[in-house]
Amino acid sequence: MDLKVIRYFIEIVDHCGFAKAAEAIHITQPALSKAINLLEEELELTLLERGKRGSQLKPTASGEVVYRYGMQLLKVKMEMHRELEAQRSLNAGELHLGLAPLGSAEIFAPVIAKYRSLYPKINMQLFVRGGIEQAIALKKRDVELATGIISFDEEFEGFCIRRNHMEVVLPKQHPLARHKELSLKQLENEPQILFDEEYALHELVFGGCVKAGFMPKVATKVSHPDFGITLVAAGTGVMIIPEFMAERHAVAGVSRVPLATCDLIWELSLFWRKGHPLSFAAQAMVELIREKLAAEPL
Repeated sequence: MDLKVIRYFIEIVDHCGFAKAAEAIHITQPALSKAINLLEEELELTLLERGKRGSQLKPTASGEVVYRYGMQLLKVKMEMHRELEAQRSLNAGELHLGLAPLGSAEIFAPVIAKYRSLYPKINMQLFVRGGIEQAIALKKRDVELATGIISFDEEFEGFCIRRNHMEVVLPKQHPLARHKELSLKQLENEPQILFDEEYALHELVFGGCVKAGFMPKVATKVSHPDFGITLVAAGTGVMIIPEFMAERHAVAGVSRVPLATCDLIWELSLFWRKGHPLSFAAQAMVELIREKLAAEPL
């Protein structure tokens, strides 16, 4: 059912005839009559009581129903357009943003502040979880944008927002601490402190070791880099983490040795479901992030 024809019908009832209605909506009277005849044929109902020439048209009982619901449909259509325009102008809407807890803060804290300043009427909800959970949240549509360590495929698309070399954090007196660079293979016999499985960093390091030809010896798992580095200082094992984390959480009693770039590199990406158009609110966030990256290249 064409809402345009419903509007024609409402105009005929409001103007009590075809002539005035045709003049009001700028359409010829024959075209208007044809449109209403087709509507009646579609519904298999008579909608107007057609009296003598010059007499006022009145809706039948069926026409009253079409008029009443037609008014509601047109109102809903108008409200829909109003809400869409508000979203387009970013005066309304929601943004559900998934942030990986490791590495997102430095980039997103200033971006979120600017976003809230520019678009105060957008309701932003943050979902802070490990990268694995972010991908699940995207699939379930709990978030629209997410950050994490991910390989783009047929399911997700996006772009890298931060890249960092990996380092090996070791006890200061460890024999390998004197090296200028280490490979994963050199850590084959070392007990390692890994992140919990919910963090994409766990899969990155674990998978890198397997690719290097060995299963890592897991000393323990942690959810915070500062605790992991403290365990290293206590002699529990070694830990492979991004350079910026190793630097930020460095403690006395540990040494940091670069890991060979060819073995591993940490990349944090912003991503979303492939083939699914982003909302205006999400598009605005993507643009702000691209602006920040342009001003501060990786």
